[in-house]
Amino acid sequence: MIETSGLTRHFGTVAAVTGLDLHVASGEMVALLGPNGAGKSTTLRMLTTLLAPTSGTARVAGYDVQADQRSVRNRIGYIGQGNGAGHSQRGRDELVTQGRAYGLSRAVAKARADELIDSLDLSAVADRVVSSLSGGQRRRLDIAMGLIHAPALLFLDEPSTGLDPQNRANLQDHIRRLREDHGTTIVLTTHYLDEADHLAERVIVIDHGKLVADDTPTRLKAEHATDRITLKFDTVSQAASLIGHPALGVVAGGDIRHVGETLVIEHDGGAQLAPKLLRSLDDALVDVTSVEVARPTLDDVFLNLTGRSLRENAAT
Repeated sequence: MIETSGLTRHFGTVAAVTGLDLHVASGEMVALLGPNGAGKSTTLRMLTTLLAPTSGTARVAGYDVQADQRSVRNRIGYIGQGNGAGHSQRGRDELVTQGRAYGLSRAVAKARADELIDSLDLSAVADRVVSSLSGGQRRRLDIAMGLIHAPALLFLDEPSTGLDPQNRANLQDHIRRLREDHGTTIVLTTHYLDEADHLAERVIVIDHGKLVADDTPTRLKAEHATDRITLKFDTVSQAASLIGHPALGVVAGGDIRHVGETLVIEHDGGAQLAPKLLRSLDDALVDVTSVEVARPTLDDVFLNLTGRSLRENAAT
């Protein structure tokens, strides 16, 4: 569905994207991650024909993004970060108008609008003006507008930004159903790492305009991050005194840090290591107040790959 080779875009002397090679198969759901300025928005704009590459090639839905832009646009849906529907228009009317713009007959556009309104739980609000809809309802309407012509490929640019947790969860359910019901190929960008983890089969990380990782969330976490065991003690001095203690010998090869009243241990297989560690400390008559084992997250992966936290970057 997407195939790029050496895709590059310069803005003057600035290389926004450099030598990007991507492959996305039909039916996949892929998350494209990167800090602000990493090149992901430029990449999306090139893939959706909104920006010409400086060099390299890209084929989307089987068509060259430069030589056959009309064919590409007829086969993709693109939902940007802003709302696409006119605020003074009714949602149903906007869907029909969008369908007509794609060449659908009025009857087909109306039928398609009705189908999307039903599948995206918009029946109760479809005939209200857009300005009266909630953020989650507007976002679902945007998705419906992007799907009105039944595209084979859907681009979602930060679809849940600004939504409350309940609307985020609802929107994620709708995105999953799109794929399950229609086999739509979906490429999304997001600053919510849990969203990428839960939705995407593959995660592609771009930094400084280059691809730095491309794999499943599970394999990325296994390769680029480790489990974290946090041991809490009664005092700061007790925690500090255990650095180098023989009882911690079972943590061979792991990273041990002293943080206040805690020791933070990063090591593979944390769930299996923790009981051994607690037995060793108990044998040495060292009392542990509490223990926590945390699995690595995509934010850990992102931090290790780019030196930046995507959450902090999003807040900035």
